[in-house]
Amino acid sequence: MRDALLGNADEADLDFATEARPQEILAILKKWSTGKVWTTGLEFGTVGAQKGDKRVEVTTFRREVYREESRNPEVTFADDLETDLSRRDFTMNALAIAVPEVSVVDPFGGLADLAGGRIRTPLDPHISFSDDPLRMLRAFRFSSTLGFEVDESIVQAVSEMHQRLQIVSSERVRDEFSKLLMGKRPSRALFLTTESGLAGEFLPELPALKLEQDPIHRHKDVFMHTLAVLENVMEKAEDDLSLRLAALLHDIGKPKTRRIGEGGVSFHHHEVVGAEMSELRMKQLRFPGKLIQEVRELVFLHLRFHTYRLGWSDKAVRRYVRDAGGLLGKLNTLVRADCTTRNPAKARQLNERMDELEARIRDLASREELMAMRPALDGNEIMSHLGMEPGPAVGEARDFLMEIRMEEGEITKEEAKKRLDEWWGDLRNRDG
Repeated sequence: MRDALLGNADEADLDFATEARPQEILAILKKWSTGKVWTTGLEFGTVGAQKGDKRVEVTTFRREVYREESRNPEVTFADDLETDLSRRDFTMNALAIAVPEVSVVDPFGGLADLAGGRIRTPLDPHISFSDDPLRMLRAFRFSSTLGFEVDESIVQAVSEMHQRLQIVSSERVRDEFSKLLMGKRPSRALFLTTESGLAGEFLPELPALKLEQDPIHRHKDVFMHTLAVLENVMEKAEDDLSLRLAALLHDIGKPKTRRIGEGGVSFHHHEVVGAEMSELRMKQLRFPGKLIQEVRELVFLHLRFHTYRLGWSDKAVRRYVRDAGGLLGKLNTLVRADCTTRNPAKARQLNERMDELEARIRDLASREELMAMRPALDGNEIMSHLGMEPGPAVGEARDFLMEIRMEEGEITKEEAKKRLDEWWGDLRNRDG
């Protein structure tokens, strides 16, 4: 009903709740349906069915409670709608339309909260979060996706109960966190998640960014900078989860690498440390392997561009493109987003340097196969030409030719064979 009132409803997808028990629902839907009947949620009281273009899910009135030792909710059934609605996560989701008389059932003020853009729980939030601790994170997720304000009672309860999130499975936490991050107001939601202590339960690297300021060599707030980078990424690439994750995690190596010296605060190699930390945290949250590797590479490479101010040869441009690979566009977006300075001149200089680098990449790409760089000869051609058997020497020869490709651009196969003969002769003479 919430989505219907917000104008986001799918008229072909309907949800019903009833006092009937699951087996009764199943028997009725088998007679009604002309398509498939889904029973995967039967133990939780839910049966789904298809008829034409209509899909329905019918659920027995219920309540969900987490036991202290459980990582999944234990479902018990109820006999009346108000009890069912009282155990829903938030008042805006504790709404129903009674049929067949068609009247709104709103025992907890959900309509007013929807109109006012507020997130509240039907009962005391301590009770709601005891029923399902994931609701603590879901409150901030809805704040991000809907742009609603989280009631202070919820924030206070989360501050007192955030340790309970530990009993929730990593997969469920990951899914809620991803939805939060892909919302339209993630920065505000992440701020509340961190301030309440909840982020420390599943992403402790985020509150760790709130570094103590050095009173002499003041450095910008890394936490607030991170949220600003996330906002910048959203403006440039609205629906990209890997980029949003990379923006959030790109500086998480700074706390471990922070040093204060005569020249001020430094974070040497924080991109290397951050890449490893990103991979580990995302694995713990059970993110897909491909996504983990994308984020790791973006974090690892996000500082590479800044050496461009020293001047890059064509070789360095080729190496930047090769190392970025298919992430080149995302990497350049992240680099631009990472500029949060309030100094207009510095911001303009960074954007001009990136414009220049991208122009050089386009120029090189117009003259050579830049986006799929490979040596002039492949492994089989190297072995055939030198009369070699498979082994480490083939890889060394390929690396030698790849360095020529990086340094000089494309060369012909004939030239490659000539260079390879010289390299192979020198190597054999050196080895005696």
